[in-house]
Formats: sequence, C-alpha cells, structure tokens
Amino acid sequence: MNAAVVVVLGTGGTIAGAAASAQDNVGYTAGQLSVQQLVAAVPALGMLSLECEQVANIDSKDMSHAVWQRLAQRCAFHLARSEVAGIVVTHGTDTLEETAYFLHRVLAPTKPVVLTAAMRPATSLQADGPQNLLDAVSVARAAGARGVVAVLGGRVFGGSELRKVHTYRLDAFDAGDAGPLAVIEEGCLRMFRAWPEGTAFGIDTIARESSLWPRVELLIGHAGVTGALVDLLVASGVQGIAVAGVGNGHLASEFETALRRAQAAGVSVLCASRCAFGAVLVAAGVDEATALPSAGTLSPAQARIELLLRGLVGAHAPA
Repeated sequence: MNAAVVVVLGTGGTIAGAAASAQDNVGYTAGQLSVQQLVAAVPALGMLSLECEQVANIDSKDMSHAVWQRLAQRCAFHLARSEVAGIVVTHGTDTLEETAYFLHRVLAPTKPVVLTAAMRPATSLQADGPQNLLDAVSVARAAGARGVVAVLGGRVFGGSELRKVHTYRLDAFDAGDAGPLAVIEEGCLRMFRAWPEGTAFGIDTIARESSLWPRVELLIGHAGVTGALVDLLVASGVQGIAVAGVGNGHLASEFETALRRAQAAGVSVLCASRCAFGAVLVAAGVDEATALPSAGTLSPAQARIELLLRGLVGAHAPA
C-alpha cells in the first residue's frame, strides 16, 4: 500500500468560510465549504495521495468537548494505519491553540498531526487558506516529522506552544519565547528545533461520553477582583478552576483566599498568567507544597485543558 497517504480532517473555521463579497474579511460565515472543496481548490494537492474526512463544519468559537473527542478518536484511528504518513486538520483560528494542546496531550503521536487554519475566508482576495493547506500537507509528508504541530503563514509551531496573538492580521500566531520549529520555503522545511514529543494521557482517557467530562472553568485576575465567582463556581459543583493571574501569575488576596477554599473543598486549581508569554515562576523560598499549583509555561486556556484531562484520569499526570 502507499505509505505516503495524508488524511485531511475538516472541522470548519474561517479557512472554510465564505462571504458575499471578496473584499469582506470579517463579515463572512465560517464552516461553509467542505474539506473536499478546500483540497480541490489547491491544484498541487491533486497530485498527492490524500483522503478527506469531515469531522465537523463549525466556527471554532463553537468548538466543543464532543468535537474534540471525535477529532482525537479519528486522529488515533488514522495514525494507527500503516499506510498513513500523517494527518492534517483544518480548523478555525479562534480556538486553534486549544485544540492543538488537547491533541498534543491526548495523542503525543509519533507521526505528524498538522493543524492549519486561515485568517481570511476562502472567498477573500487575500485568502491564506490554500497556501496554508498546501504547506500543512508538505509538513505531514516530511521525513521524520512527528508530534502535533500547527502550520500558518509559512511557519511551523509546536502544538503545545501555539498562541493566537492578533485579531486580524495574517501572521496572527506565535510561540513566544519558544519560537517556531521550522519555516516552509517553497515547499521545503528549514528546521530550527526538534519535532515535539510529550507524555500522552492516551486516547482511552477521553472515551467517556463528553457530557460526563469534568467541569473545569477559567477565571481571570484583574484590579478589584474578589472571590465571589470562585465561591459561586464551587457552590455549583465545579471540579476544576484554571486561573489567569496578573503578571507572574499573581493573585489578589481575596481571590487567592477563595481559591484556597475551593482547593480545600476538593476543587483542582492551576494558576497561569494572563500575560501573552512567559512562565509562572515560583519565588525562591516559597514552599511549593503549600503554594497554589503553577501552570508553568501553559496559557490559561491550556491550563484549563490540563485540569480537564487530569480530572478524566482522576490523578495528576506529568505535563
């Protein structure tokens, strides 16, 4: 069998979006074109061995646990096929970094799972989806490629490091201090760092019906924050709270006290920073056993996913 099959899984997003005018880059409707249509729009892909499958066709702001579950399961299924070299996932940009981290932690695959997206709809004069898709397939076919990565604007980012950093411009993604793994130049990869590896929770972790997954919420620190929302979440039965603290993950006194009450009540807590980049550092002399857990380099959204997955296995797993 052909050992270079790339499976393209579609989930919708701007890359599959359409607007009434080619000059309209914000008033479009996401998830209008099928993944087969996206592939057909790139002539160079017609010469390659591709399989297309529509997992969902949504605006990624509406990404759900149920779609994550199905996407991860379909990735695992195709990764196990000997003839499959890699997988490409077309996705919306709004929650791309969350899906990338989710797949990274669930799968940590030895073959490439390449997410791609677009900042302009397919109908735009500036449509960036076709080139991003072509580049993503190139990465999925690259010798030695592995792990969950994202390909946008000619750059390859690790799935655990990806961040959306701009609301509109074409180069809307970054990886902060880590930087890109590679760039794609005329279809060729120029590597800067090694392909990502990680410890996977495993596909069986998410086998439970998604409606039964732990409820994990995200709160943000700010001037004047109180512990009221924390107490309300605990009273409502929340099982985990990820926190976007200010600066170096700092928490206002009342906010921190409420989080400690939540932790004492059995709610898992993980503290990140609302800053775009940088790790949450524990000061020298601080007893880490008594400090609220740090999310390290994870973004607040990634910290929420981490708590979710830890809750599914019922224990803390290595990040």
